[in-house]
Amino acid sequence: MVKQQVEQTVYSLSEAAPAPPDRRNGDRYLTLFRVGALVVDGRRELCLIRNVSAGGMLIRPYSPLAVGTAVSIELKHGETVSGVARWMEEGLVGVAFDEPIDIIALLTAADDAPQPRMPRIELGCTAWVREDAEIYRTRTINISQGGMCVEGDPRPQLNSKVIVSLAGLEPIPGRVMWKEDDRCGIGFNRVLAVTELMNFLRQQQRFASSPKVA
Repeated sequence: MVKQQVEQTVYSLSEAAPAPPDRRNGDRYLTLFRVGALVVDGRRELCLIRNVSAGGMLIRPYSPLAVGTAVSIELKHGETVSGVARWMEEGLVGVAFDEPIDIIALLTAADDAPQPRMPRIELGCTAWVREDAEIYRTRTINISQGGMCVEGDPRPQLNSKVIVSLAGLEPIPGRVMWKEDDRCGIGFNRVLAVTELMNFLRQQQRFASSPKVA
């Protein structure tokens, strides 16, 4: 029996607005996207949020939304962000924000509020995956408290025990839960603490925004 993969709303530190999604075997995923409040021409309605980056978002609105339309979206209770619909494809709409937002702040709960389970965060950093005596260099696609997706080397075997090394985190033991071409999903043996993952993400955010030497 093949375990069905669950596709949830993904967050990214990138300042670029999301591009049209990769159609790689999308019909094999169970989708559980975050619901957002969308305001268009003073009209308030709901939408499904597929992807959020610092520079924009990918949504599925419940009514037609023309390219060039100005919108406002409530991402956090009482806080809205404005943007413009830049493209539309098969019912999905890419929205570019008027100003970049702080993804880490968006994911941070108030001090007196319960700490929710962190969603998946898109990344593009190097991850070293050790399987027995072999060490593979891979690229991180996304990470959550419970696991990560990497790509770039097809050799890690399904169900094998691995240790993942990421700059800024202690080595994390886990297991390869699924494989697809040169991508694999790794489930961690322990759930990363919210503070641990947030500190790592802030480090990645600072690295992404630091000036690059030519």
